[in-house]
Amino acid sequence: MTEQTSAKLAQQPTKPWIKQVLSALLKRHSARLGIIWIGILVFIATFSPFLASSHPLYMVVDGQSSSPLMRHLSVQDWVWLSAFLAVLVVLKWARPLWQKLVVWFGLVLISSVIANLFVAPPNLVIYEQYREMQAEGKIDSVIYAPIPYSAKDYLRDYADTGIEAPLEAEGRTHWLGTDENGADVASRMIHASRIALGIGFIATGIALVIGTIIGGLMGYFSGIIDMIGMRLVEIFEAIPTLFLLLSFVAFFGRSIYMMMVIIGITAWSGYARYVRAEFLKLRQQDFVQAAVACGLPLRSILFRHMLPNGLAPLLVATSFGVASAILAEATLSFLGLGLIDDPSWGQLLNQAVQSSTFNWWLAVFPGGAIFMTVFAYNLLGEALRDAVDPHTNRSRQA
Repeated sequence: MTEQTSAKLAQQPTKPWIKQVLSALLKRHSARLGIIWIGILVFIATFSPFLASSHPLYMVVDGQSSSPLMRHLSVQDWVWLSAFLAVLVVLKWARPLWQKLVVWFGLVLISSVIANLFVAPPNLVIYEQYREMQAEGKIDSVIYAPIPYSAKDYLRDYADTGIEAPLEAEGRTHWLGTDENGADVASRMIHASRIALGIGFIATGIALVIGTIIGGLMGYFSGIIDMIGMRLVEIFEAIPTLFLLLSFVAFFGRSIYMMMVIIGITAWSGYARYVRAEFLKLRQQDFVQAAVACGLPLRSILFRHMLPNGLAPLLVATSFGVASAILAEATLSFLGLGLIDDPSWGQLLNQAVQSSTFNWWLAVFPGGAIFMTVFAYNLLGEALRDAVDPHTNRSRQA
């Protein structure tokens, strides 16, 4: 009976490597905690206009119903929504991971082009008009977002706006207080989650692409190409990212896209080292030599046969890289050199010590969000490192 069971188990097809890693990853409590927090952030960033906005979700005026919020959705809002929906579509598509990523990028690109062509929100935005209409009794019925304040709504219709502690404002409710301009902190934190996630994923994606290409060429060819590549890696590792960001901000102004590019082109050296080390081991393997003997093109050998087998350390490094990119943007915003009007966690943290008194709510809530996000990515990276390490898995099974 035991021999039959062993024979049946031997005949069963093994799971793909990705599914094995995900299965081992989800068994760890730290990984589940990190995934839950990141999932919450993704949901908040995607649906932030529906969670915090001064524009009503639905209102009826003189018997006519409308949705001011939908009319004021920006191109960025539509791109985030389409990217989220594209993820749901791609996940149910039974294809390899790389095909899912290609299709997802294609759908996001198409939706971005369509949104830029057809989405045109009003240029002049008056947030207080709905509150004034409601006070005058002109609105028959209205449904607001859970937090009825936009991130850039500075409550000019109230005469006493300014920095206020949570639940201390008269006539209105601010669960996390207000900042120095009178804007709701909870609303700005919700909308700032887009900056944190966007700069983390895009900057890390740029670094990952550059590092994978250069590291793959170094590890596969070795020799003079490896020497030149290593000197290039050492040069970029010697560049202080924070000081480079400060210099570019001083000369070219503040731009979130510039921050993403600078962080990306200065962080690729670590990924290149990982890929180089893996390719140096893999290039002598039989399957690689067989691919070379068959005359396959270089891109197929590097990225179709070798890269999937050397992907494990890259996945671990990517999770830590996202956390580092988020921390770099928060540091720049805390120093007062981040984005000017767009909300950022570091920008809110900076306001905690701007006035003569310490504003604890501007330190606790944004600081806690930064800590939890970086901590979640670090937890995920640690758990991922254990999941992809065969020695760790064997020791656990033993």
